[in-house]
Amino acid sequence: MPDFELDQYARKTRRHFTFSKEARREFLDFTLAPSAAWKGKFRDLNAAVARMSTLSAGGRISLEAVGEEIERLAASWGDPSHAKAADRLTDFAGPEAIPAMDLFDRAQLNQVLEVCLRSRSLSEARRMLFGASRDRKTTSNDADRLRKYLGRFGIEWAQIAEQQKVLQ
Repeated sequence: MPDFELDQYARKTRRHFTFSKEARREFLDFTLAPSAAWKGKFRDLNAAVARMSTLSAGGRISLEAVGEEIERLAASWGDPSHAKAADRLTDFAGPEAIPAMDLFDRAQLNQVLEVCLRSRSLSEARRMLFGASRDRKTTSNDADRLRKYLGRFGIEWAQIAEQQKVLQ
């Protein structure tokens, strides 16, 4: 399905585009998932392929480009889980940080933030996040580990605590 759209787009632009192996698999999985609404039918698919192609470096569509397009499509279809995740990352890490993050980091950080927002304290969040690995350690400072992880993305626990107040 995406290959046909890529061929069509290549004919229009007279440029050849391909997916990386991982990006192709991710996009196919998304396009065939039951949650994929495809409200605009082929128009949505055509536009998605055109956007990813336009943003691809050297004619190769990356996993990162696919992840961004999946988030955009899901948000436009009104899938609140994807829209909330994108908004949450933007609120905490800032809009300029998102394009520089790998899909893996966005997914992991989103999950960590979700747990943190449901936790009453940094200690409660670290117990939930590091529960299994804590049992295997003789000493652990998982609160510091969580603080450092969030710090990698410029996020402090105070921001999370402030957001918790807003959500209540």
